[in-house]
Amino acid sequence: MATGQLFSRTTQALFYNYKQLPVQRMLDFDFLCGRETPSVAGIINPGSEGFQKLFFGQEEIAIPVHAAIEAACAAHPTADVFINFASFRSAAASSMAALKQPTIKVVAIIAEGVPESDTKQLIAYARANNKVVIGPATVGGIQAGAFKIGDTAGTIDNIIQCKLYRPGSVGFVSKSGGMSNEMYNTVARVTDGIYEGIAIGGDVFPGSTLSDHILRFNNIPQIKMMVVLGELGGRDEYSLVEALKQGKVNKPVVAWVSGTCARLFKSEVQFGHAGAKSGGEMESAQAKNQALMDAGAIVPTSFEALESAIKETFEKLVEEGKVSPIKEVTPPQIPEDLSSAIKSGKVRAPTHIISTISDDRGEEPCYAGVPMSSIIEQGLGVGDVISLLWFKRSLPRYCTKFIEICIMLCADHGPCVSGAHNTIVTARAGKDLVSSLVSGLLTIGPRFGGAIDDAARYFKDACDRNLTPYEFVEGMKKKGIRVPGIGHRIKSRDNRDKRVELLQKFARSNFPSVKYMEYAVTVESYTLSKANNLVLNVDGAIGSLFLDLLAGSGMFTKQEIDEIVQIGYLNGLFVLARSIGLIGHTFDQKRLKQPLYRHPWEDVLYTK
Repeated sequence: MATGQLFSRTTQALFYNYKQLPVQRMLDFDFLCGRETPSVAGIINPGSEGFQKLFFGQEEIAIPVHAAIEAACAAHPTADVFINFASFRSAAASSMAALKQPTIKVVAIIAEGVPESDTKQLIAYARANNKVVIGPATVGGIQAGAFKIGDTAGTIDNIIQCKLYRPGSVGFVSKSGGMSNEMYNTVARVTDGIYEGIAIGGDVFPGSTLSDHILRFNNIPQIKMMVVLGELGGRDEYSLVEALKQGKVNKPVVAWVSGTCARLFKSEVQFGHAGAKSGGEMESAQAKNQALMDAGAIVPTSFEALESAIKETFEKLVEEGKVSPIKEVTPPQIPEDLSSAIKSGKVRAPTHIISTISDDRGEEPCYAGVPMSSIIEQGLGVGDVISLLWFKRSLPRYCTKFIEICIMLCADHGPCVSGAHNTIVTARAGKDLVSSLVSGLLTIGPRFGGAIDDAARYFKDACDRNLTPYEFVEGMKKKGIRVPGIGHRIKSRDNRDKRVELLQKFARSNFPSVKYMEYAVTVESYTLSKANNLVLNVDGAIGSLFLDLLAGSGMFTKQEIDEIVQIGYLNGLFVLARSIGLIGHTFDQKRLKQPLYRHPWEDVLYTK
């Protein structure tokens, strides 16, 4: 594997199994380093296609999303790194699929728990085809000032503190991703910083080894010294020992194998990683440290002394003139996400939607401040829910009962009315429930259902102005306006609408006042003197009685009542009620398996 650099300032990657934060951190690192192009060329989300919006500095960009690895590689032939955030169940298969793509050179596998047999197959394929696997169980790697994998090096603050926005002179390799972050900080304190850092992962069989990367670092001119952090368990460090003994490494190597405390325990101890478990004396941290020291590596006496050993080694290179001073640069400021800036109190941003009726942010949804559990525990009904969501207050029980009666009485009026007819025709055309329902609802208006609002508006205006029925009706006639809420196609003086009678009976028994309804009745008496079918219909009854409900409950101001009537609340009752019937007609037609409806020719008057 020896070769040289894996990454550069133009390296681009394909990100498998989209995770917003790691991708955004990569793009923020790109911006910090002054890259001209984002390092993420495309995202692979099995089963999804399109674009994912992210930020590149202050600019919002759209990164293509592909459903398959092959499609992504074909669309982005210059992307040669595959960053795999798949779960351990699918990481091996997706990684192998990526390795088989001719454009992919490096595969980083983040998942822990990938079966060892699968990992061995990946390693064998990669080595046979001159490709590199980093991981499994890795956080990835980074080339300072050029490219980073996923969450490597943590937050932007940590990256800046570790001076990873520009290249240094140190190559670093470790099994541990967490310790990598610690060592990036340590190296930055006592040297000019990291040039490249790799966490090979903590599994028993890593895709690439410590020595693989040290030998590679040895071929990179910009790297002047190497730092290695191993751990007890396994024998990976011994391949580095052999490389040192054979003279394959001609740059200083500062090394430490952690886990020396294992001998303090009476029994074997597992130290986090799958591979961090000593299987004998040779796999102990002490034995590995001694072997590395004997082979020529610079090995301190303890982890605490590692920083000093790195510092002394670097200073010696400076004295020898092997390290040239690096010109410090000031990295650009990464724009802070609005959500985090708001949370920290740094900015205030206007909201785009106002809601005063419901809130689902807490433990349970609330309607007008009333928790859902309270609504159920109190045995409240649909009318109570409507009062909370529509009127933002708990109305008296007689009010909510009246609302429920209105809904029940208006739920349906047979299959021949325009709304039901449209719904039936749509359902028989094979359309879905929502389409069928909407086709019926769209007919609601001044001639079908919408008269409730108009009846309330005109009756209220006339009653409040103390107009006599004669003045009201004749005044409407002069304007060319039919009195809303008066008149019925089949009902008459001698064949009253039972629904109107039920509403009037309930109101007279429960309402404190029925002033507006009684006014509507006097108007009816006058209109019946003109024609036998000019009776108060259900729209007029609901409209006038709702005025009595609003005024008599004492819970609404005059201004609020005017607003409710003007906005169209009362028509909302008809829409809600009739939806029940229209849904029923849809189910009825589906259940009966009715064929496509075609209107009969004999029912059409064809004229020229």
